[in-house]
Amino acid sequence: MASNEESAIAAWPGKWNPLGVTCDDEGANVAIWSSAAEAVQLCVFGEDGAESRYDLTESTFHIFHGYVPGLLPGQRYGFRVHGPWDPGQGLRFNENKLLVDPYARAIQGPLINDPAIFGHEGRNDMVRNDKDSAPYVPRSVVVDDRFDWGTDTRPRIPWGDTVIYEAHVKGMTARHPDVPPHARGTFAGMAHPAVIDHITSLGVTGVELQPVQHFTNETHLLDLGLPNYWGYNSLGYFAPHAGYSSSGTRGGQVAEFKQMVKSYHAAGLEVILDVVYNHTSEGNQLGPTLSFRGIDNPGYYRLSAGRYYTDYTGCGNTLDASAPHVLQLIMDSLRYWVTEMHVDGFRFDLASALARSFHDVDMLSSFLTTIQQDPVLRQVKLIAEPWDVGSGGYQVGEFPPLWTEWNDKYRDCLRDFWRGAAGIGELGWRLTGSADLYASEGRRPYASINFVTAHDGFPMRDLVTYEHKHNEANLEDNRDGTDNNRSTNYGVEGETSDPDINERRHRQVRAMFASLMVSIGVPMILMGDELGRTQDGNNNAYCQDNEISWVDWDLEPWQEDLLESARYVGLLRREQRALRQRFFFSGAAVAEDGEKDVAWFAADGTEVPDAVWNAAETRTIGMYVSGHIEARGNRGEALTSRSLLVLLHAGTEDVAFRMPSAPYGPVFEPLLDTSRVDGRPAPEAALVRSGQEFRIPAKSVQVLGVGSAPGDISQP
Repeated sequence: MASNEESAIAAWPGKWNPLGVTCDDEGANVAIWSSAAEAVQLCVFGEDGAESRYDLTESTFHIFHGYVPGLLPGQRYGFRVHGPWDPGQGLRFNENKLLVDPYARAIQGPLINDPAIFGHEGRNDMVRNDKDSAPYVPRSVVVDDRFDWGTDTRPRIPWGDTVIYEAHVKGMTARHPDVPPHARGTFAGMAHPAVIDHITSLGVTGVELQPVQHFTNETHLLDLGLPNYWGYNSLGYFAPHAGYSSSGTRGGQVAEFKQMVKSYHAAGLEVILDVVYNHTSEGNQLGPTLSFRGIDNPGYYRLSAGRYYTDYTGCGNTLDASAPHVLQLIMDSLRYWVTEMHVDGFRFDLASALARSFHDVDMLSSFLTTIQQDPVLRQVKLIAEPWDVGSGGYQVGEFPPLWTEWNDKYRDCLRDFWRGAAGIGELGWRLTGSADLYASEGRRPYASINFVTAHDGFPMRDLVTYEHKHNEANLEDNRDGTDNNRSTNYGVEGETSDPDINERRHRQVRAMFASLMVSIGVPMILMGDELGRTQDGNNNAYCQDNEISWVDWDLEPWQEDLLESARYVGLLRREQRALRQRFFFSGAAVAEDGEKDVAWFAADGTEVPDAVWNAAETRTIGMYVSGHIEARGNRGEALTSRSLLVLLHAGTEDVAFRMPSAPYGPVFEPLLDTSRVDGRPAPEAALVRSGQEFRIPAKSVQVLGVGSAPGDISQP
């Protein structure tokens, strides 16, 4: 290799396809796209940090390419791209900036925030900074993709049976006592049997990991001495985040990620990635030049008036997913994670930004159309966060078939019901899969990803402990984060030793968790809600890589009880097929005696009249789900289930509920009682006949099965 960084040599011609660095036994092919660059150099770094440069003298279809003998796995590299500096026209080429390969399979090293490198006096983005950035930026790593997958098999869980657990690699494992210290906060820690056993014990079928594609810290956070903990600040769309590796960062992170996926599949769990293709870590025009901006700024980003970035994301920039080579990058990345890394699906952060054609969100956009026809991607789970921060960005219920969506209407409705701020007027839609949002165009109830809490906002414990955000640790004077928490504190802001208040708080957490798990659709559990995790009132903990965000596995007795109740309701969902509907209800009769597929009952035992539906003070509702619905499995087998009566009571006092009469009943067996700490009915709980009164404790969910045993409704 060339040893003098000032005297580059020409690489061999190589090939223009595939993009990135592709190894064989003797070296590697190198290819990078830039439509406006004048020259591109590959920069390879030795163990002593010395830089060797290779000119990629061949250019085909705007792809600079070459072959470099001796470029092998483990070696670090980057690019220097030469071209015009004309920020007014969006051109920001600067050969003094070392750039990460957009197709790098691994990335090593932190971003070191030095204003002399990335800033200017007065942050003037029109002034070119010619200081060399190489010592201050991450470097790409050549990777050997070979891995022994053995007999790895995708679980392929049907959507109707799916239960998702949203988790953070670091937060889940940083304090876990059974995970060896060296593996805490890593992919290996997530793959530890104790972690997997905990997840499966909840009835979960798939883990949705917060961003694991390599990300960096924002420079403004570095100025504050804070990190980007959540990871929604992507730099490398093919590279597992190096900070989550216990196996080294010269490619070890790739094999470690694959081993994690293999372990999850062996346990019957799917792996879903939260991916951030809407923006990058380069920020706005004052942000650092790390990759895309220096390779082809107008080719990758949506620009406004040439110099500025169109920001539909609230993060400074927006990738232009309608541009052919950006779309290719996204699709190549997604296919890589499916075919090479064996992941089972994706949750797309701010998906509306990806679906914009020109300026408007378009459900026939290039991005959505390309995924629709892709033979690999249309087979995996696709979840949209159906909004962005731009005009017209809120698109809940509007994504096309193949897609499921985070349903924030479900979140808001359930929070308001349980805190006593709303009646049942909207609740019927949300408990049954939100047909008002998703029944069109052939979508199913599982198009609704139901959640009460997610990484963004309060966890469940804080929903009943704080009425106001407490984000002082974020060092933004508590201005960040939403003020619309839809929470309650039961009279005391924050933690208290008052046993009555704590009992009410714990009871409401159990009720919210259970209502999520008995709703039709796909439930999503937030990491730690089953344990009563708190963030001390911080509802925007994106920069808190510490005990505020990490799961504390040292549980108090009430948390042990909460975990037991969460496991029990997970088992109930798994055993009761009536809770896992594949089709929307019609409200029509499904049996000769007139029994409906779903029926709604007021506390007096009658079907809910309009006056009760629309009354803001209504706090009690019964949902009867028939087990007589005609359905067949994927292989044609009959799907039998038990009819269920689900009772939700958000009132602060117990209420007498008269059990429905024929054609419903004639007897009901208690199966779930969230007023009890373990969620199980009292051992002495008796069968309840139609027409009898059944006491529903305050702030609780009750589930009763028709008959005294599955399929048996004849016993008294």
